[in-house]
Order: sequence, then C-alpha cells, then structure tokens
Amino acid sequence: MIRLAAGSIPASVLTLVVLWQLDLNAEASRSLVNLVLCFALVLTATSLIFRKALMDRYRRRLQQLDAGTTVRATILVGAALGVLVSISSVGAGAVGVTALLLLYPNLPMTRIVASDIAHAVPLTLVAGIGHWATGAIDWHLLGVLLVGSLPGIFIGTYLAHRVPERALRLVLAATLILVASNLVSRELRSSTSIVATFVPNAAH
Repeated sequence: MIRLAAGSIPASVLTLVVLWQLDLNAEASRSLVNLVLCFALVLTATSLIFRKALMDRYRRRLQQLDAGTTVRATILVGAALGVLVSISSVGAGAVGVTALLLLYPNLPMTRIVASDIAHAVPLTLVAGIGHWATGAIDWHLLGVLLVGSLPGIFIGTYLAHRVPERALRLVLAATLILVASNLVSRELRSSTSIVATFVPNAAH
C-alpha cells in the first residue's frame, strides 16, 4: 500500500495541478474526461477478462525481478493509477489488483485485495479534495450517489459470495465495455457535429 501511495498521491496532486493550470472550458474538459474514462473502463474490463491469461504468461518472468525493481515498478503502477483516478475516478480496483498480482505473485489474494482497497482510500481522498478545491464537485449529485451506493454495497457484498466469480467478472467486464462504447459513440458524434458546424464557415 505504501509503495502504491508513494506513486499515486504525488501523481494525483500533479494531475490536479496540471488540470487547474490548463483551465479547460466545459467542452474540452468533458472530452478529456470521456477519453480517459473510456481508456480506464476498457483497461479495467481487460484486466477482469484476461487476468488469468496475464498471470500465466507473465508471472514467471516477473518472479525473477529483484526487490528494487519490484519496488520501482509498484511506484510506477501507483503513479498511473493516480492519474487515472484523478481524471476519471476509475482504475484503482481491478487494474490495481491485477498489477499487484503480477508484481507480488507469492502474496495471498486476501492481502493483495486488502492492500488495494486500503490504498484507494487516501488516493480517492486526495483526488476528491483536489476537485473540491477547484469547485468541481456537485454536492447534490454526490448526495444522490451516496443514497444509492451505500445500500448497493451491502447488496453487492451479499451477492458476490453467491455468484460464481467467473460469471461476475464477465458481467462486470461486459457492462464496462458497453459504457465505454457508449461514451466513445457520443464523443464521436459530438466531434462530428463540431466539425460540421465549423467547416462550412471555414469554406466561406
């Protein structure tokens, strides 16, 4: 957890500072978030579907890494997660667990999952404070999300132990891919509309 945080927290702060300095307008900001969110969703879905294949292919190779290289790789993974979470709020879950499984194949699964969850707490807190400082938080929307998500946590926890893990991963991955596809489609339509608006003007 500490190694991940050593990369993710500074990366999150730096990402938020860069976004603040860029001072993007609403359209550019929406496009940036949509593109990064699509990438994070597809990456998460890929890690859910192909986790076993990735483990089988790269575990032996990564087991040969020395301790120093593993530490540096963990910090870099943390930095990547910090950027993804700060922009899109996605990536700290399945992506983080998959990376930790590859880097620490001898650790029990429970410790890896617990470490990833514990790491997500300070990372999300820092990213949330950063967005709050820039005035980007919709408190009404936050309240509505909490009203739905808190009961959802208990329902999800109850179902997770009663649904086969493979089926759960496939359903979740399919949902993420559908959401990412919808976002890409909307972004492409928006870009096409913008081009169609300006091209005739440019021709005159």
